[in-house]
Amino acid sequence: MKQQADPKAAGGTRWRGAAGGILAALAGLAVGSLAAGLLGTPQTPVVAIGSAFIDRVPPWLKDLAISWFGTHDKTALRVGILIVIAVVAAVGGILAVRRYWAGALITIVLSGIAVAAAFTRADSGQTGFLPSALAGITALLVLRLFSRRLEPLVNFPDDAVSRRGFLQLSGGVAIGSAAVAVLGKVVGGNRAAVADARKQLTLPQPPSLAPPAGVQAEGAVPWATPNANFYRIDTALSVPQIVPADWKLRIHGMVDREINLTFDDLLKRQVIHKWVTLTCVSNEVGGDLIGNALWSGVVLKDLLEEAGPSKGADAIQSSSQDGFTAGTPLPTLLDDRQAMLAFAMNGQPLPVEHGFPVRIVVPGLYGYVSATKWLVDIEVTRFDKFDAYWTLRGWSAQGPIKLSSRIDTPGGKKVPAGPVTVAGVAWDQHVGVSKVEVRVDGGPWQQATLATDPSVDTWRQWHWTWNAPHGMHLLQVRAFDAQGNPQVESSADPAPNGATGLHTVSVKVG
Repeated sequence: MKQQADPKAAGGTRWRGAAGGILAALAGLAVGSLAAGLLGTPQTPVVAIGSAFIDRVPPWLKDLAISWFGTHDKTALRVGILIVIAVVAAVGGILAVRRYWAGALITIVLSGIAVAAAFTRADSGQTGFLPSALAGITALLVLRLFSRRLEPLVNFPDDAVSRRGFLQLSGGVAIGSAAVAVLGKVVGGNRAAVADARKQLTLPQPPSLAPPAGVQAEGAVPWATPNANFYRIDTALSVPQIVPADWKLRIHGMVDREINLTFDDLLKRQVIHKWVTLTCVSNEVGGDLIGNALWSGVVLKDLLEEAGPSKGADAIQSSSQDGFTAGTPLPTLLDDRQAMLAFAMNGQPLPVEHGFPVRIVVPGLYGYVSATKWLVDIEVTRFDKFDAYWTLRGWSAQGPIKLSSRIDTPGGKKVPAGPVTVAGVAWDQHVGVSKVEVRVDGGPWQQATLATDPSVDTWRQWHWTWNAPHGMHLLQVRAFDAQGNPQVESSADPAPNGATGLHTVSVKVG
């Protein structure tokens, strides 16, 4: 007579099935990571899915992710993808206990999504889909092992041999997956090679790393943003790993002559060192997606003039190693702002996350139209001949930075009554800031004291002394550009070309 499994035993089998499904998925991901390392492609299954998601995300969702997670948005995306994979794999594992084909179908769909995503990536190459395909095959095989171990427990829940076999298989798969994942990191040694090359690199040094005299206002953020604290917003879920010896740049398109450069060619040219403030178009009013650094590199104008842009050209399309593109107005690269191909930041080789070995820095433009990292290609062209990465997704084709200001201190903190320092930064890159005013509780505007202005391409710090009375108060700040025009006070979201509005903070005094 057939033994009937009680509900508690059936529940135990389901949990074991879920665990088997998750372990099968982890084994697949580990093999996919190893395959990516062996093939020299960044397209692991998680990277392929995540990159495809980033490529298709609407602007409002991008801004929402940045507002929630800030510069940790990519970490959040990776974690989210792993959670979804784990949940789906658990369902597949439960189904596979009784009907292997049902669990296998879920696994095939998951790996198929990753394979299709890899095919869409510009940096995938001819083999970029293979890690996801091999991950799927591995997961199918391991899932079958688990389903066979668990099938006897469906009708015979007290089968100690099968339960012991499940535990042994689980331990073996877990240890094996961890070992394969570690091996994948070792085999894909580009990261270590790039780190070593970056450490060995000797670059022209600026005369001084110290900020210019008089630029720091009491209470404001540091005038020079350390590399480790500089915001990072880009589309690279897997950061491109480029050794300087392998780096090449092609300048072509609507030019009289094509130029091809190696990293050594770049270092033989005249190098400049320039303080420039960069701002992300996704920065909310009062946000921290802004930083000021000393950049070192070669003036892009000189290279473009050597190439000889055609009369009808009005833009460049710059491309990253990972396929990102930006469209930049050609006149901004040929004027006096000294847009550059930068290879150093605050006296050090560019951090890998910020574009090592070479990126573009253009004062006065939001990064989405100019600050291409891991630069490998510049095409001189016209705006009506192409759509760059973010313009395809609804953002404006040209992105001049908007005049804005921010209160850094007291920043919503409780302060004692009496004299209180109110301080912050204002910016309007390549235009300049002439005045900053502060008001309390909607009262009259009071003029703040400006710090020294070493360049119109950097932010400008300010401070104001407030005789603070007891109670809750609202502080607001506004800035004026070099021509005396005030910043826009009406509120607007970052999309499609930058946020506007007055930064307002609530302060408790007493």
